[in-house]
Amino acid sequence: MKKAGILNRHLSGALAVLGHTDLVVVCDAGLPIPEGPIVVDLAFRAGTPSFAEVFEGLLDELVVEGAVAATEIRDANPGAAALLDDRFPELELVPHEEFKARTRAARLVVRTGEARPYANVILRCGVPF
Repeated sequence: MKKAGILNRHLSGALAVLGHTDLVVVCDAGLPIPEGPIVVDLAFRAGTPSFAEVFEGLLDELVVEGAVAATEIRDANPGAAALLDDRFPELELVPHEEFKARTRAARLVVRTGEARPYANVILRCGVPF
């Protein structure tokens, strides 16, 4: 048994197959999930686990070279916007409809129990060298 890091076997295994430029979506409980990507659904109850908790845990495990969020996050969810801005000063913002369209290219979607709007991000995997 792993003693540290992400213990969820489905999420840990899905992270292990990611490569450079693969896209990972971390989303709230309400984002429509397209057919195609691996989906790890961590939602338990409204708000659990939170977007921030899952996002931070994934950043501890992944090399990320860029991120995309919906423009609407700025007004609708300033807390999530601040979290993303803090980690990604060059955060790309696109309209929510375009964000949803881009999720179709994801290799992995991690659904949280987050119940606040627009708590979604697309992470682009990098390399550690």
